[in-house]
Amino acid sequence: MLQYENLYWEQSYQHIAGVDEVGRGCLFGDVVAAAVILPQGLQIEGVNDSKKLSAKKRDALYVVIMEKALAVGVGHVDAQTIDNINIKQASRLAMKRAIESLSINPDFLLVDAEKIQVEIPQLAIVKGDANSQSIAAASIIAKVTRDRLCEGAWESMYPDYGIAVHKGYATKVHREQITNLGITPMHRRSFLNNLLAEQPTLF
Repeated sequence: MLQYENLYWEQSYQHIAGVDEVGRGCLFGDVVAAAVILPQGLQIEGVNDSKKLSAKKRDALYVVIMEKALAVGVGHVDAQTIDNINIKQASRLAMKRAIESLSINPDFLLVDAEKIQVEIPQLAIVKGDANSQSIAAASIIAKVTRDRLCEGAWESMYPDYGIAVHKGYATKVHREQITNLGITPMHRRSFLNNLLAEQPTLF
């Protein structure tokens, strides 16, 4: 998990940030990205693609990453912006915001399969969250951050939609809830297609 980090540390880059996003395929809510700079040579046991970890394991690793990281940044892009600029551009924007919120300026980026519009050298890695500890750490921070929003603030705002359970993804239950209750301002209209085009919007 450190092969890419080691390659660029050996080239004298000091602050390598791993960058990843979550919520790309959701029908509801923000896409959330994180950027994480870990100390050179540090290896955190158990860090992996957040999708391969249980919620309990992600929560435990979130604490360790936050304690050990040199810097952590998080970026959000809301549903309206996703609809306006499309999810690919919104994911890139969330990643850019995460990088810009870091307390330390990175000198190199390892990015999960994306190109970010910043003036920093970077490498896009396909399946980066399974091959780079820094990207995997970012995926964990982003996933836990978004899940906590689903279970907390967003669930409180729309308690009838079960956001805490399905996290905004296109489950059968979520689609039925949209059909029965209507579309909230936090739903991504561009994701709902013609199937739900005639549903009312809640204000």
